[in-house]
This record gives sequence, structure tokens and C-alpha cells, in this order.
Amino acid sequence: MAMWPYHPDLLARPVPRYTSYPTAAEFGDHVGHADMAAALDTVGADQIVSLYLHIPYCRAICWYCGCNTSAANRTARLDAYLARLHSEIDLVAARLERRGRIGRIAFGGGSPNAIPPAAFAALVAHLRNAFASDGATLSVEIDPRSFDTDWADVIAATGVTRVSLGVQTFDPSLQAAIGRVQPSEDIVRAVTLLRAAGVGSINFDLMYGLPDQDDATLAATLDETIALAPERLAVFGYAHVPQLIPRQRRIDAGALPDAAARFAQAALAHDRLTRAGYRSVGFDHFAQPHDPLARAAANGTLRRNFQGFTDDPADILIGLGASAISAFPDRLLQNAKNAGAWHQAIGAHRFATARGIHRSPLDQRRGQAIAGLLCHGVANLDGLPERNAIRQRLHRFEQVGLIAWTSSRLHLVEDALPYARSIAAAFDAWRHEEDRRFSHAV
Repeated sequence: MAMWPYHPDLLARPVPRYTSYPTAAEFGDHVGHADMAAALDTVGADQIVSLYLHIPYCRAICWYCGCNTSAANRTARLDAYLARLHSEIDLVAARLERRGRIGRIAFGGGSPNAIPPAAFAALVAHLRNAFASDGATLSVEIDPRSFDTDWADVIAATGVTRVSLGVQTFDPSLQAAIGRVQPSEDIVRAVTLLRAAGVGSINFDLMYGLPDQDDATLAATLDETIALAPERLAVFGYAHVPQLIPRQRRIDAGALPDAAARFAQAALAHDRLTRAGYRSVGFDHFAQPHDPLARAAANGTLRRNFQGFTDDPADILIGLGASAISAFPDRLLQNAKNAGAWHQAIGAHRFATARGIHRSPLDQRRGQAIAGLLCHGVANLDGLPERNAIRQRLHRFEQVGLIAWTSSRLHLVEDALPYARSIAAAFDAWRHEEDRRFSHAV
């Protein structure tokens, strides 16, 4: 196996995943209903817009998970949430007045299949009626443990073409260690049902850096994954931050692989998957060459948003549901994380915007540089007043041959892939060396 060069000092600093810039860590509470209303008013008549609906419920709560979710164990609470989500759809649609064309509709969570199939179908029908969404691509995240034929039928009936499965690992002992026990039969059954339902793009979420995980157990999971041939893969390093996510305290921190072992596992996954024919997309995604995500990486149109690397060309993403984030060129706006506060705002016919940030032209320029680096391996420093400081911060990476310069353009070399986020952090005006709120760089 070809191993990336390992420079632990260059990876020691925790860094964001940069699914936005500025990151959610910079969001403040100085925004509200008026900010969302004004942002929606800027949407052009034929502008491409994406929708994201957050379903913050799961049939069972996994210990590792940092998502905003809770147990779907009370029917009345779930029904109330769905009713309010329909109200929010109406609120946004009324403000848009049929402006904007919906290109993508994504359901995430939580586990969207924690709600009844009929409730999902009703949401999709409402969205298609409320917005100009003919031809919109529909995607949904599912939990294989609670996916059945009724859900497969509604997937087919509503025209879902992309599905992401939370797999994490096939190893039973590792599943027990992270509180997500799901026999491989569950995953195989879900894939079989999805294929029969006409889903042409299946993604697996996998993890490395799990307690007691080693190269052998990771390799076995990769082999089982390759045999099922999902079109896409996201291979994430487990982020152990129990001070931020209390449920992670149930995970044995003493059993977690050290930094060198995590790095080796990331390298193993990259090597195994690319040898199996997957194209590397960004620093932690993979796709079969014919998949739109791989094509976007090849032709230079790859983007990055709150769902990770994407081929979505939309500059505007409207988030619906508790904690959902909306992205506009000049602002990032997040709904109230607390379901009660979200209910109260929507019930009063007000947008539930509770946190966010306005992006200055310079913020946008920095964000473009970071996205260019992560998506395409190239960043242009033109227009950045701190470009000399950035070059100084990156001198250590240049010394070991991980980056190269062409005038004011920064290029990542091939071996720099695992260092991409650490290098991107040099462009982040909000970061400082002592910031420890984030996860391992690899």
C-alpha cells in the first residue's frame, strides 16, 4: 500500500470540516426573522435553489452521533413536528411567491425514515405543490435498521433517486462499542430494496478511528462495502468530543486509536477504494467514475456545502426544520435548535432563524479560497489582504513539499490530501492556534 507522508506536527491542531465559511462556530444570535425574510426576497425568478428538510428523530440514538436528534418514541411529538414542518413550508413558499426553481430536495436528520412512509410522501407532495420543483432531484438519508418494504415503496412512488445509508462499520464488536448494532443483513436488505425501487445512487457513510478498530477490521468493512457496490462513499474520522456531545461519554476513550493509527486507517481506506475503481473526491468522499459526484470532481464543478462534497450548483440552500441551516451568498442563517423554540416561531408565522452570520465580501472571498482548496486543490490569494501572513502560516507545509506556489496561486501536491483541512485553516481569519473546539484533522 502506498502510504502518505506522515507529519504529525502539521496535523496536531484541531480544524473545522469547512462545510461553510465562516463555520457554524462563528454564528451569533444577532439574526432573526427579518434576516431570513430579506434573504428570501433576493431569490430571482428563475434562480436555482436547493431545499433541505431536517428530521431530528431516530428510532435509536447512536453514541457517536453529533447530529441534532432525539428518540422517535412519542407519536404525538412526531406528529406535531411534522405538522409544524408543513407550516414552515407554507411560510417559505408564501415569501418566495413562486420565485426560484428547486433543483434539489434533500431529507436528513436524524433518520428521515423514523417517520411513517405516508408522512414522508405527504411532505414530498407538499413541497412539489408549494415550489417550482419539476424535475428536482430527491435524496434522503436512511437508517438501514428500520428500512422496510413500505419505505421502499414510498421511495419508488415519490421518485427518490439518491439515498445515503448510515453504515459506519460492518464489524459487530465495533458496532456494540459505538451503540449502533445493525447486522450486515439489514444493510444488504436495504440495498436490495433500494435497487428494486429504482434508486440509482446509493451512498454509504463509513467511519475510521473507532474504539478498538484496527486495519484488519477496517479492511473487512471496506471489502464488504465494495461487494455491495454503492455509487458513493463518505469515509469520516470519528470525532470524539464528549465535552460537546454528552452521549459520547459512553464510548471508551481509552480504546480509541492514536493519531498515527488514524492516519494509517485513512490511508488504507483511500488506497483500498481507489484500487477498487472509486475516484477520490475531496479528502473524504469517493464515487464510481460514472457518478455525477465523480464527474463534478473531474470537470472542476465540485462544490462543498453542509452535506459535504456535492455536485449541486445552487448558490442558495433553504433549510427547513429545527436546527436546519440556510445558506445565501451574503449570509448563513440557522433555525432554532430547540424544537420548542422552533415550534413557537413558526406557530407565530415567523421564520425560526435564531443564529447565523452575515458574510462580508471578504468573508466570501476567503470562503471561495477555502472551497477551491478543498474541492480542486487550488486557491487564489488575490484579493486577500492577509496573503503574506497566509504564506507565512503555510511555510511549514511548503518546507516538506506538500504545497507549491504559482505566483499568488496555491496548489496542493498529490500527497497533501490528508492535510487539506489543516492547510485551509491558514485562510481562516476566525481561527487561532489554541482553538480546540474541533476534531482531528485526519
